Amino acid sequence: MNTVIQKALLDIEERYDVRVLYACESGSRAWGFASEDSDWDGRFIYIHPRDWYLTIESRRDVIEEMLPGDLDLSGWDIRKAMLLLRKSNPPLLEWLDSPIVYRKDKAFFERFLALSQEYYSDARCFYHYWGMAVGNVRNYFQTDLVPLKKYLYVLRPLLACQWIEQGKGSVPMRFETLVDGVIRDSDLRSEIDGLISAKRAGGEMGKGPKLRRFRRLSNLRWCDWRERRFRLNR
Repeated sequence: MNTVIQKALLDIEERYDVRVLYACESGSRAWGFASEDSDWDGRFIYIHPRDWYLTIESRRDVIEEMLPGDLDLSGWDIRKAMLLLRKSNPPLLEWLDSPIVYRKDKAFFERFLALSQEYYSDARCFYHYWGMAVGNVRNYFQTDLVPLKKYLYVLRPLLACQWIEQGKGSVPMRFETLVDGVIRDSDLRSEIDGLISAKRAGGEMGKGPKLRRFRRLSNLRWCDWRERRFRLNR
């Protein structure tokens, strides 16, 4: 698939007259719990020739391509990326930590990474993950039987909140890095490892009763307390 993605990036550069500065994988493959049939989610930052920016009119600043083989490519113009970087945009920060990189202009990446640390805001990132956590809990945890694979999508933002609350900085893209940095309960860790293995194996994981050890992590009052704390410090 790497060859396919590299070819797609070259095609985008030619058709849109841009240069891709950085491209990486996002989503379940970058998080580390993809199955063989998981989609590919390529994300990239690009730049136009100088004259493209010399206009007072607004121009489209994203490129989106849906390609065969479940390949989803989405890119942001560098100006859009810079504006989001200034706001400490969590998805953008995660891109910079992706373990799967398809393209990287070294000079650009080093400067962009330094700026991401300069503009990093734990409060803004916490609020993003808190909102995601609350939404996922409400969507998936309101019945007695829970889709087991959804635990991973609920756990990730919840653990991200803990990561930030503990002062560890920007949330890592890799899920197991996040788990290693936050989880201290060995039994809970074993259950999480089991869910990851089942998700990687593919197939239908089915539904099951709420896992007892996850109750504290999915408690909305727990999230709300920390959200209020960080909101006051933004």
